[in-house]
Amino acid sequence: MCPPGFKGDGVKSCEDIDECKDKKACQCPECSCKDTWGSYDCTCSGDLLYIRDHDTCISKRATEVRSAWAAVWVILAGLALAAGGAYMVYKYRLKSYMDSEIRAIMAQYMPLDSQAEVPNHVSEERA
Repeated sequence: MCPPGFKGDGVKSCEDIDECKDKKACQCPECSCKDTWGSYDCTCSGDLLYIRDHDTCISKRATEVRSAWAAVWVILAGLALAAGGAYMVYKYRLKSYMDSEIRAIMAQYMPLDSQAEVPNHVSEERA
């Protein structure tokens, strides 16, 4: 039996397999193959790195990480905008509620412009 990268009966002859010519490896579009004794060398064009186990080229730069961080920042910005909007609605409702409470308290002691007359609960018989 011949070692990996060779073919033959293992007793009389073992010939080197040309993996590049047989298209057994280095099949990705960015790859370039060079046959060596008992093996092959595969390189990728540009700024790519060859992964032999998966027979593919990947980028040396972490572009996926940058896009993941961009997604995180977009989500955080959306949450911040939602929180700001909720706070504004809360402040408006709280202000409206406090204004109505203050008006109700003040109406007990003095007539307001929007009220014609404050009802008097004291009966006229006592007065």
